[in-house]
Amino acid sequence: MKEEIKAAIHNPKQLETLYRDNKTLFRKSFAQIFPEIQDQTTAQVWYERLNHDAKEISWGTSNDLWVVIMLALLAGILAKIPIFTGIAEEFYYPRNISFVVLPILSIYFAWKQQLSIKKWMTIAALVAVAALYINILPDSQTSDTLILACIHLPLFLWTVLGYSFTGPNFMQSSRRLDFLRFNGDLVVMTTVILIAGGILSGITIGLFNVINLNIEEYYFEYVAVWGLAAAPLVATYLIQANPQLVKNISPVIARVFTPLVLVMLTVYLTAIVYTGKDPYNDRDFLIIFNMLLIGVMAIILFSLAEISKSNNNKTGVFMLLSLSILTIMVNGIALSAILFRIFEWGITPNRLAVLGGNILILTNLLIVTYNLFRTLRYNTELENVDNSIARFLPIYSAWTVIVTFLFPLIFGFK
Repeated sequence: MKEEIKAAIHNPKQLETLYRDNKTLFRKSFAQIFPEIQDQTTAQVWYERLNHDAKEISWGTSNDLWVVIMLALLAGILAKIPIFTGIAEEFYYPRNISFVVLPILSIYFAWKQQLSIKKWMTIAALVAVAALYINILPDSQTSDTLILACIHLPLFLWTVLGYSFTGPNFMQSSRRLDFLRFNGDLVVMTTVILIAGGILSGITIGLFNVINLNIEEYYFEYVAVWGLAAAPLVATYLIQANPQLVKNISPVIARVFTPLVLVMLTVYLTAIVYTGKDPYNDRDFLIIFNMLLIGVMAIILFSLAEISKSNNNKTGVFMLLSLSILTIMVNGIALSAILFRIFEWGITPNRLAVLGGNILILTNLLIVTYNLFRTLRYNTELENVDNSIARFLPIYSAWTVIVTFLFPLIFGFK
């Protein structure tokens, strides 16, 4: 990209094409070569463009607003299907709650990216097959494979969302990292919207209670549900229209929580040794242990996605390297525990799903840790670390497909 920018410095149209093809890589490459080309007027204009922070909130075009409104209504309708159709909530929500959010965001990005009809049809087919499949699985309260399918289905739909987000550049590692950064920003913005909505809801219900009108049941039935369903979409819209809103918040959160999680994990592992608690014979403890592992792994991935924006951040790289090593220890304990339970009591769908997930996470962690060590030791760029994350995402996606769609068939829906 650096050489392409230099070659096109006198060709504004080509520069714009390079920027639109891969905005993140363009920004990073341009920042690195700007000292070499800063005498060029075109370079100065692009520098101001890339480093300009809008002071006012943008609400996009009227077309953007109408699309968001229509998709928000669709999300609300999907959330209220049990009310409209009489389908049992106990049946509908565990299987279909992820369809309220993730396919809606996929549609939004497919529209924003102006994807081809072929890609539109691919997204529609994947979502339709997933919806049909999850809803025709036998309704059994004791089926482990049904529970696993319901847990992993959102991850599959998240993969579809990633395909829609990356658009025509879904094979590029940089676009996959952009998707990870977007998820971090989405969590931050959605949380802010939900907190604000919760405060507004509390004030509204309180005001009506003062005049002896109890609207709590009606409010949550017809207002709060629609707001909850639309919150991620509204957050996405605001992020896309105003990237400056959260672009400085997510890195701060990542940098603050990385050392905190590092300290917490160190203390926690020490406490495990002190208390004598082990995940080998305590199933509930093993579940919590794996949830901790997934949470820490997510923090590592999002922190890496953020820290890769800046160069020569040795402190951040050292923190992530230390956290990665500790997480490998946690993963090793969890992996040995699940292997112990398999050898002791045999293979079950749950144990096999956890085993596969732990092996994938451990493999990814080892690769990331190795590349982090090389970055710190040889003062190289984080590109190899970035690639080790981006290239592994499809492998996680493949595992979710196996657990969601094949496990129920392999284990006879048990």
